[in-house]
Amino acid sequence: MADTRPETTPTPAVTATGEPTTGEPLRAVGVVLAGGQGTRVGLRLPKQLLKVAGKPLLEHTVEVFETSPDIDEIVVLMAPGWTEDAEKIIKNAGFRKVTRVLEGGETRNDTTRRALEAVGPDEAKVLFHDAVRPLLDHRIIADCVKALDTFSAVDVAIPSADTIVVVDDGLITDIPSRARLRRGQTPQAFRLSTIRRAYEVAADDPNFAATDDCAVVLRYLPEVPITVVEGSERNMKVTYPIDVFLADQLFRLGSHTPPTPVPTEQVGELLAGKTLVVFGGSYGIGAEIGDAAREFGARVFSFSRSATGTHVEDPEHVRAALAQAYEESGRIDYVAVTAGVLHTVPLADAPDDLIAQSLQVNLLGPVYVARAAHRYLAESRGHLLLFTSSSYTRGRAGYSLYSSTKAAVVNLTQALADEWAADGIQVNCVNPERTQTPMRTRAFGEEPPGTLLPARDVGLASLDVLLSEQTGNVVDVRRDPAPAPVTTPPGDHDHARDISTALEHVEEHAADDADEVDDVDPVEDVDRVDGGGSTRTGDGNDRRRG
Repeated sequence: MADTRPETTPTPAVTATGEPTTGEPLRAVGVVLAGGQGTRVGLRLPKQLLKVAGKPLLEHTVEVFETSPDIDEIVVLMAPGWTEDAEKIIKNAGFRKVTRVLEGGETRNDTTRRALEAVGPDEAKVLFHDAVRPLLDHRIIADCVKALDTFSAVDVAIPSADTIVVVDDGLITDIPSRARLRRGQTPQAFRLSTIRRAYEVAADDPNFAATDDCAVVLRYLPEVPITVVEGSERNMKVTYPIDVFLADQLFRLGSHTPPTPVPTEQVGELLAGKTLVVFGGSYGIGAEIGDAAREFGARVFSFSRSATGTHVEDPEHVRAALAQAYEESGRIDYVAVTAGVLHTVPLADAPDDLIAQSLQVNLLGPVYVARAAHRYLAESRGHLLLFTSSSYTRGRAGYSLYSSTKAAVVNLTQALADEWAADGIQVNCVNPERTQTPMRTRAFGEEPPGTLLPARDVGLASLDVLLSEQTGNVVDVRRDPAPAPVTTPPGDHDHARDISTALEHVEEHAADDADEVDDVDPVEDVDRVDGGGSTRTGDGNDRRRG
C-alpha cells in the first residue's frame, strides 16, 4: 500500500548537544538485534526463531518496524550461523523495508559496529531494538524518532512496579526511591554520528564491554544528554520460559489500539481512484465505513441482505457481488465484512436452523468473502477487514455460538494475514465496543448518553485501519477513557487506579454481553455488527467531520 507516513518533521538548527544539523529530513533506520542464542529459554535454536502465536519472534518484531510509518529502512543482525533462516522469514513475510540481513559479531560490541557500518556514512536516526521484544508498538517508535529531532540519544524506560533493593553478601544495603528509578527497554535511539563517535572513543578503552548502547554514550560521551521516552509494560523481553507463555497469551488477546489517524489532507489522496466493497453495508457500522470512504473519493459498493438481497453465507452471491464491483470499477482495493447475527440461547436448546444460520453467517460468510476476494486483493495489493466482538476472548453461557464464531474470525484473520503476506494483502480485524446503531436502538430504546460508541467513530477508525500498513491484528475501538487524575504526582504510578480501572473493565465486559438482544430478528441483524467489546478508541477519529 502507499506509504502513509507524513513528511518528516524538519530538524531544528542544532540538537540538544549543540551539534549543527542540515535542516534536511533524516532517514530513520530500525536495527533489529537478533544475536541471542536462547540458552536461558532452554532451546537449541536462537530464541528469536521460536514461534509465538504462529510466527517466529523475529517476524513479529520486524513487522512492527515494517508497518511503522516512521521507519524508512530496516537492518537485521542475526546470530552467527542462522542468517539463512532469518532471510527466509523476511522473504516469506514480504517485508519491503529490510535492506540487509547480516551476521552478528561474537560480542554485543562487534554486532553494534557491524550495524553502524551497514547503515552507511550519511547521518540518520538509528533505533536499536531487541528482536525478542516483539510487542513493541508504533507509538514508542514514533516518540523515539521525534525525540531525535532535539536530542542525539534516546532511551526507552518504564516505572518500576516493584520495590528495588540493593543487596551485598545476601543483605539489603539500600532501598532506593522508586520515583527516580526506571526499567530500561528498547529501542535505544541515536543520531548515527553520536553513537558512532561513542564507539570510537570506547575503542581506546582496553576494558570496554557493553550490553547497552545508552551506557556507552553515558560513559564515553558524558556531555551528551540522553532523554527518556515512556515505554510500555507490553514491550516485554522474552528471556525465560515463562516469558514465552506470557508473550503468546498477549498475542492471543490481540489487543491493538487503532493506528495513528492519517492526516485529513492525505486521506483523499490515498483513497482517490480506489474501490471499497462492504458486505453488510446497509446501515450501522458498515454504512459508516462506506460513507466515510465515499466522502473521501473512493468508489464504494455496498451489499447486504436487506438492500441488495446478498447473502454472505451463499458463495455464489459473494462471487457475483465482487464480480459486479470489479466489472464496474476495474479494481477492488478494500473489502470489509460487517455482516453478522447474534442469538443468545443455551446450546442444548438451540434448534438446527438457528445453529446453522449462526455458523453460516458469522463464520462461513467471512470465509467465503475472503476466498472470493483473494484474487482481486492480490491484484491491487489490497486489504481485507473483518469484525469480531470482545466475546471472542472467553465464552459465556448463552453465547456459545456467537463467541465461538467470533473467536474463529480472529483466528481466520491471523491465518490469512500469514498466508497472504507474500501476495501483499493485508488482513485485519476490528473489535468494536457496544455501538449505537439503529438495531440497538430498536432493541433497547434510548440509552444513557456516553455509554455507547457512535457508529461513526467505528467507521472512521475502521477506515484508519484500512489505510494503515499493519496486518494480522485485532484492533480495539472504544470510547475515550476518562482522563487521569491530576493529583497523581509526576513519576509516581497510580497502581490503585490501575486495579480499579481493570475491575471496571471486567464489569463492562459482563454488561456488554448481558445487554445484548435475546431475540434478534435474523434478517435485520445480518446487516450489523454487534459491539460487545473490550476496546479502545483512537484519538481524534471525528477530526474529519464537522
